[in-house]
Amino acid sequence: MVDLSLYLAFVVAAAALCVAPGPDMMFIVAMGGRGGPATGVLAAVGVACGALVHALAAMSGLSALFAHLPVLYHVLRWAGAAYLVYLAVKAFRDRGTDGAGEVPLTGPDPRRLRAFWQGMVTNLLNPKVILFNIAFLPQFVNPSLGHVAVQFLILGLTLVLLGLGVDATVGALAGRLAALLRRSRRFARGLDIVSGSVFAALAVRLVTAPE
Repeated sequence: MVDLSLYLAFVVAAAALCVAPGPDMMFIVAMGGRGGPATGVLAAVGVACGALVHALAAMSGLSALFAHLPVLYHVLRWAGAAYLVYLAVKAFRDRGTDGAGEVPLTGPDPRRLRAFWQGMVTNLLNPKVILFNIAFLPQFVNPSLGHVAVQFLILGLTLVLLGLGVDATVGALAGRLAALLRRSRRFARGLDIVSGSVFAALAVRLVTAPE
C-alpha cells in the first residue's frame, strides 16, 4: 500500500526532523525539568497523541481548511500562545515543590495526568503542526498505488512513533537530571523559572514566527 522507496526516504527525513530540537522537544524538556522523568515521558505521550490527531486530520483533508481559511489559523495560533503563557505564569508562581516526591510511572498521579493533557493541548493548538502535515506528508504518498488515505495513515503513525521515541527519551533524561538538581531548593526554584521562560519563549515564537 506504500511505495517502499518513498517510505524509506520518509523514515530518514522524519527521523532527522524528530531528532532536531524544536518547540515540542523544548516543551517536553521543560515539563520533565519541572516534574521529573515520569512527567517528561507523559508530556511526550501527550504531544504524540496531539500529533496523531493532526495526522488523522491531514488524512481526512480537514487540515486543508487552515490553508484556505486564514482566520482559523490565527485563532488557533493565539489560543496556543495564550495557553503557553498560562503555563509560564504557573511555573513562575511555583516555589520549587511541583516535582517533589516524584513517584514511579504507575498509578493515576494527577501531576502526570496534567503533563499528558498539557502536552496534547499544546500540540493541538499549534497551527504550524497542521500546516507542516499538509506540506510534508503528501510528498511521500504515491497516488498511483491507490489507498491514499491508508498511505497517509501509515506515514502519520510512523512520524508519531518516531517522535514519541525521541521525545520520551529526552523527557526522561531531562526529568532525571532535574530530579537530582531538585535536592537543592534553590535549584528547584531555578528550574521552575527556566521552565516558565521556555513556555513564554514558545508563546512568543508561536505568534511572531513567519507563517
